[in-house]
Amino acid sequence: MRSVRKCSRTGCLEPAVATLTYAYSDSTAVVGPLATASEPHSYDLCEAHALRLTVPKGWEVVRHEGEFAHPDPSADELTALAEAVREAGRPDRQAPPTEPEGPSGRRGHLRVLPGRS
Repeated sequence: MRSVRKCSRTGCLEPAVATLTYAYSDSTAVVGPLATASEPHSYDLCEAHALRLTVPKGWEVVRHEGEFAHPDPSADELTALAEAVREAGRPDRQAPPTEPEGPSGRRGHLRVLPGRS
């Protein structure tokens, strides 16, 4: 099973195998193995984009040596997914409470709660 994270490059649907981070103070771009979690200031890249990355003049690229491996899902991810599917399929599970219909006959996402005295 391959990673569900996709390449950050616009229009690319390939699975991510590398993570790009920038060290602005050193004018360096670092392309390494895929991080275990998606970070807000890093970019996931497919193998093609990780290998073809170019940087502005005066910058340096530090690349991971060797091939980028497709990460296997962790046991925690698989366990959480299995539990969610199991929970959703339970026949004895209570349905969420329904909201009363408003004056227009439509159910809204807002409702009035009584104040405390």
